[in-house]
Amino acid sequence: MASQVTRVARFSTGTVDIHPEHAHRGRTPMYWWILTSRRWLPARPINIYVIEHTDGVVVFDTGQDRASVTDLAYFPGGPVGLIYQRLARFDVPADQTLSAGLAHLGYATSDVTTAVISHLHQDHIGGIRELAHADLLVSADEWRSLQRPLPEARGLLTDHIDLPGLQWTRVDFAPLHDPGLRPFTTGHDLFGDGALVLLPTPGHTPGSMSLLVRRPDAAPLLLVGDLTYDIDAFDRGVVGGVGSRRQLQRTGARVRGLRSTHPGLAVLAAHDPAAAGLLDAATAA
Repeated sequence: MASQVTRVARFSTGTVDIHPEHAHRGRTPMYWWILTSRRWLPARPINIYVIEHTDGVVVFDTGQDRASVTDLAYFPGGPVGLIYQRLARFDVPADQTLSAGLAHLGYATSDVTTAVISHLHQDHIGGIRELAHADLLVSADEWRSLQRPLPEARGLLTDHIDLPGLQWTRVDFAPLHDPGLRPFTTGHDLFGDGALVLLPTPGHTPGSMSLLVRRPDAAPLLLVGDLTYDIDAFDRGVVGGVGSRRQLQRTGARVRGLRSTHPGLAVLAAHDPAAAGLLDAATAA
């Protein structure tokens, strides 16, 4: 290929603690375990992936905003605010922001040309203010969900998303003609060369999307946001506790089908503690 991926790297904007039921769905209704669970899993990363392509630098998700742990007014108040308090606990040190992580890898925020947002939950959009110059890609279905009633109650903080000056592009998926992408039949080829392909992966949210990264001399990668929190559980068919169980199961089956046609495909999630090692192994292979 004349154009191609030349580097893939990862860093984290702090960590998040979640309940066991968040990572591995049980039989307890969601709002019940959010309000009553007293157990927390060990801290998990809030991963951002950086893909250097000959046509631009792309980030997949933008992590957690440090303001979420320093600004008491960041989250809503009242009953909705209580849900946010109980759902997750964040730690975002000053040296683990989006700009700091990019700088550690040798990039400035101005180097980023495109940010792919897997979905609009607040631990994936935290750095968008720092990328006002970049093209922010979100699925059209995800953006439509932002316009429905009570977005904050569904995890969408509109005050931190629909900001003046940002360049949001709504992605409508089109038919795919690459048999290597089956069982996915629709998607969006980011640069038109097959190296970076956006795929619809609904379930955690109605408009969640993932990014397939195909490299000339290394194993392919699938960046999946919150489709799973644990690749071992994902391989066993276990789904997370937030979102549509049916859609998560259907999308999971498609991803496992894609992996069967792409030997070595690494599935990299936003909060999987194993993701860093999986990326290193897939790059070294």
